[in-house]
Amino acid sequence: MEPGSLRVSYAPWTTPSSRRSVSYGDPMTPLPALRATALVTLAPLLLAAAGIMHPAHLTAATAGHWIALHIALLPVFPFLVLGLVLPLRGRSFRGIDGVLALLAWAGSLCYSAYYAGLDAVAGISAGVVVDHGVHGAAGRLFATGDELGRAGAYGLTLAVLATSTLLWRRHGARVLPGAVVLLAACWSFRDSHIFWPRGVLTMLGFALGSALLAVASSASEADRTATEVEMPANP
Repeated sequence: MEPGSLRVSYAPWTTPSSRRSVSYGDPMTPLPALRATALVTLAPLLLAAAGIMHPAHLTAATAGHWIALHIALLPVFPFLVLGLVLPLRGRSFRGIDGVLALLAWAGSLCYSAYYAGLDAVAGISAGVVVDHGVHGAAGRLFATGDELGRAGAYGLTLAVLATSTLLWRRHGARVLPGAVVLLAACWSFRDSHIFWPRGVLTMLGFALGSALLAVASSASEADRTATEVEMPANP
């Protein structure tokens, strides 16, 4: 270097120990994955706890408890689909994956709408008529609520199938355990509601399946991050 001259290097100074993988905005780093697991299990665990307190039968003596419980759970039931839509967040899907994502959202919406109908009709409305001594109406409300609940459960099953297939195409066989548990829970959910004991076990199944799906998805994303191009060290 000539006296009085200055050479400037714009390359960052690194050592072998300072090399690191670069992730360009990957949404599933370990801490968010832990938060996602907590989010997707919160609703089914709350519903399982509520199922333990759910009256086995609707009578004049239990009507007040029946009504209050279903009013409290009305905003909780829709969040059962978080385990299906959260892995799809922040993604752009095209082709087959786009169709699967659309089916997942449509099934989730179907479940949220129709199962809320069950809660309102067979839960709140039936409780009110029994509490006020209206004879003969509760049975009809239960029949209507059952139809709404089955429609919601079938929508949820569609969402599970679509999300699981999409995640399988993206992440491989590691998502299958969660998918199998969720499908088994959907099958039971058709007629178990959250009644003890089967309904409570069904909700625990949703919690387990959603957690397995979240963990599998985040593990795959972590593998993708690990294979990102490393920043080269200066010689």
